[in-house]
Amino acid sequence: MFISSEAIVNATSAVVRASLHRRADEEEEEVNCGEGGGDDAYLGLRIASVFIILVGSTFGALFPVLAKRAKWLTIPKSVFDFAKYFGSGVIIATAFIHLLDPALEALESPCLSSSWGEYPYALALCMASIFGIFILELLAFRWGTARLAQIGMTHDAHGHDVGGSVAAHGPEGANTEMGSLEKQPLDEVEKDELITDTVAAQIIGVGILEFGVVLHSILIGLTLAVDEDFKTLFVVIVFHQMFEGLGLGSRLAYLRLPPKYTWVPIAAALLYGITTPVGIAAGLGVRTTYNPGSTTASTVSGVMDSISAGILIYTGLVELLAHEFLFNREMQNASNGKLAYAITCMVLGWGLMALLGKWA
Repeated sequence: MFISSEAIVNATSAVVRASLHRRADEEEEEVNCGEGGGDDAYLGLRIASVFIILVGSTFGALFPVLAKRAKWLTIPKSVFDFAKYFGSGVIIATAFIHLLDPALEALESPCLSSSWGEYPYALALCMASIFGIFILELLAFRWGTARLAQIGMTHDAHGHDVGGSVAAHGPEGANTEMGSLEKQPLDEVEKDELITDTVAAQIIGVGILEFGVVLHSILIGLTLAVDEDFKTLFVVIVFHQMFEGLGLGSRLAYLRLPPKYTWVPIAAALLYGITTPVGIAAGLGVRTTYNPGSTTASTVSGVMDSISAGILIYTGLVELLAHEFLFNREMQNASNGKLAYAITCMVLGWGLMALLGKWA
């Protein structure tokens, strides 16, 4: 029987069209832009993850604070230095790999309207966040400088003698500030005013850092509660939250605060510890209606991740790297070995957290 070439071409075209339609249908089924769709498998383990991550996160953030205060626990300074520099690397990697990249992906979701793809909104929001934090810190610095000028004190160009250099980066500014109280001929009222300014500056600095971390922690908790690839994501997030908590806790441990404010680092560590478990619990509560890939969830997570990324980028690069290495007199005068150790710790934290981004 003779089959014409035209018939062969038509049959081939029909097969190709059917294949394309089938693939398009499969893609449409995979992309669920509506409410619901959260995975309900491993429900018992998902519930247990609330408590497991609560312990891991709280331990990471609280241990450096308590270890620094414990008189009976002798921990070498090199260990605290490791935690501090390691944490700096973790925070920077979190900003770029765990926040900015997911923000770009979320705001480019096919569930969103085409207008979201006409402009890099995630990058713009991140940039706006960076400038917003910069302006906030600049105003705080100028306010602190004016307060010091009123009582006859000055500061150097890098803020080592003033609380305006918000001390998310470490103790060097705070040490000098507290030491200044012993050297200046100030009466008790003026001393109290200066201490208040210093405390406010330190709390603002750490508050900015924690705000960015907490937003991120809540979002990943919600995702973990309903994600289909739960087992892998769960293991990664346990380490992720512990490393991130270690970075935050090492900053909290080095705050120099008057006795009546010593509760602040502990409260901040506990707040960090509960954020991801709260996110998981909330996600489990709405698992039948919450879809992390829906239009609303993609928009909210994309915007919040973008803002959080800007906060942590600014904090990591300016407050941590610049102040720890460029403007820190102790580091400027440190030996090559100490400098190499600090950089190695930071790169290790950055590398491990960046590696975790392969799975989460």
